[in-house]
Amino acid sequence: METIDKTPDTDIIETTFPVTGMTCAGCSASVESMLQSQPGVEKAQVNFASMNATVTYYPQEITPEKMQKVIQSIGYDLLIEPSEADVEALEKQRIKDYATLKKRTIGALLLAVPVAVLGMSFHHPSPTLKWIELLLTLPVVFGFGWPFFKRAFAQARHGKANMDTLVALSTGIAFIFSAFNTIYPQYFESRGLDAPIYFEAAAVIVGFILLGKLLEERAKSKTSAALKKLMGLQPKTVKRLENGTETEIKIEEVLMGDILLIRPGEKIPVDGKVVQGESFLDESMLTGEPLPVSKTAGAAVFAGTLNQKGSLQIEARKVGGATVLAQIIKSVQHAQNSKPPVQQLTDKIAGIFVPVVIGIALLSFVVWMIFGGTSELSHALLAFVSVLIIACPCALGLATPTAIMVGVGKGAENGILIKDAESLENAYKMNALILDKTGTITKGKPELTDIKWNAKIADVSQLKSVLLSLEAASEHPLATAVVNSLKAENVPAVPVENFQSITGRGVKGNVNGKSYLIGNKKLLNENLILTDAELEKIALKLEAEAKTVLFFAENVQTVAVIAVADAIKDTSVTAFSELKNLGLEIYMLTGDNEATARAVSEQVGISHFKAGVMPADKGNFVQELQRKGKIVGMVGDGINDSEALARADVSIAMGKGTDIAMEVAQLTLMHSDLNHIPKAIKLSRATVRTIRQNLFWAFIYNVIGIPIAAGVLYPTYGFLLDPMIAGAAMALSSVSVVTNSLRLRTVKL
Repeated sequence: METIDKTPDTDIIETTFPVTGMTCAGCSASVESMLQSQPGVEKAQVNFASMNATVTYYPQEITPEKMQKVIQSIGYDLLIEPSEADVEALEKQRIKDYATLKKRTIGALLLAVPVAVLGMSFHHPSPTLKWIELLLTLPVVFGFGWPFFKRAFAQARHGKANMDTLVALSTGIAFIFSAFNTIYPQYFESRGLDAPIYFEAAAVIVGFILLGKLLEERAKSKTSAALKKLMGLQPKTVKRLENGTETEIKIEEVLMGDILLIRPGEKIPVDGKVVQGESFLDESMLTGEPLPVSKTAGAAVFAGTLNQKGSLQIEARKVGGATVLAQIIKSVQHAQNSKPPVQQLTDKIAGIFVPVVIGIALLSFVVWMIFGGTSELSHALLAFVSVLIIACPCALGLATPTAIMVGVGKGAENGILIKDAESLENAYKMNALILDKTGTITKGKPELTDIKWNAKIADVSQLKSVLLSLEAASEHPLATAVVNSLKAENVPAVPVENFQSITGRGVKGNVNGKSYLIGNKKLLNENLILTDAELEKIALKLEAEAKTVLFFAENVQTVAVIAVADAIKDTSVTAFSELKNLGLEIYMLTGDNEATARAVSEQVGISHFKAGVMPADKGNFVQELQRKGKIVGMVGDGINDSEALARADVSIAMGKGTDIAMEVAQLTLMHSDLNHIPKAIKLSRATVRTIRQNLFWAFIYNVIGIPIAAGVLYPTYGFLLDPMIAGAAMALSSVSVVTNSLRLRTVKL
């Protein structure tokens, strides 16, 4: 249990509780409505994906224990004080439940297939075939499909109905009616009527609905992985220094003011400041910027960042939930548990559709019993069963999962992984797209972009060898970019003497009796190096392009200007052109400076950008656009993007980024090619259109068929729909839905 907020003056608490037992979006709606109706509950939001309930309540009016009892009364459970062991047990139970659902789905489909084949092959099956179908269908409906009945009964006790109700009624009535006609066919035959069976309808419904639920479970099974990985950035233990003695303690035992020892390769455990030592820290998991940051005495450090080179002693300034990393974890968790902007369309419709269908079926039965003449019972039963069977949710259950299956398959072929249907529906409506700069628009690592040599130098081969050798001795990441580029040219190294690394300036060394230096303008001035006027102009031009400029000098003369930058991806310009054609407003956010941000935005054609943006600012900017009524998409690749990804209506992670960004995101691009973003949007639009078309076809048969099944044509035309025809109409609706979904395979992205 996590208490998110407590306001003393009003004594109102907002708390997040894990919920167990939910199997569909309808379940979360039931839990939410029950919590919302309790005295003392100000607001309740239940997130089916994260299996959590966020409740704002007055503790003097209602306690978590009372809420737990209410939820238990409708077949679910609320974990009010889950320990770490409870959370682990809950995760294991979810894995076990998924495995059980998979077995039930496979078992139901294995038995439903032969029943369907027999039902479609023999219009007038023999008594023996009827008994075979009965025996095969019985375990499907009341074995593998029993949870539908169990949940429907629990809903009925509280006067509620959902998809489970419709599945239980349609399959239960179809099976009982068919079993009656198998055991006692004479009842209808003695009245000159057929005694039809609909075992195939009952079996196939259960099989396909279970398949849909399996797909749904698979889509949301990894929602908690992002938080686990975020939490994994913080080490479990840390080394504390006391009077020169090193002691290993748990991270929970660290107090403000403690001096902690951080060795190379270890993560910073808390927020603090360096009191001794020098090193480079990889802060990309927080800032998204690729260049490691130099840290010396007095510099601030943050939990979760990685120490690369030297050892550091830091003083703890913020511990536990006060660290930047902890705040990101909290923000992501709160965003994931908040109410999603779009609810499952099928459950919304089913909430109205189910009671209406049941009412029509009962009404038709009563009307026929009153006005049916000599065959009132036969006609009443036929009409009742026909209405329920033609209103069977098979097509409704297939509408979303079949389109999702084909759409997801099409996406996978194109390197686009889709987590759930909700993200597709939101992407369909998306009109604003936010992108992180580093690693998304740019390549995410420094590269040597330019070397401009002094025009007076005829042969630069020896100077390249000196440049390579000096930079190879440096630990700075900019030096690595220069070394990698020169090594690609097969430049040979030469021995360096008297090498010096000057923090914040550059490096110096001697080769063959000559002195050389590589660094910034300050290093040149401190060593009284002459600067070439032409090279000065080139340096200013490169700096205007937001590149980091280094000067290379021999003795007292500048021989070259070197530029290093995080290069823009080759595909960025074409991708943004395509995104604009799709009608999207594009925004670039970066933690970099204004000059760099402006230069990058001009090169790729983005008119909206913000520089100097911190992780929390990204999430706030998403909400700012949402308040303006925009459906916002967020593209990122780092932990620093995780809060914004969680808050966005559509979150897209670049596959070359961190696992955490990929876990938080709803869409993951397996390539760093930005052209996959417009492809993902085109795919989402095509898939959502298909889902909506499927839902239309799933219901049009009901709109036309239910009145006919109820007998409205009988007074005028003497036509009463045979349940067999109702079953055929149901099957036709399913076939049309599946066929329409398969059309997605031909969509061009």
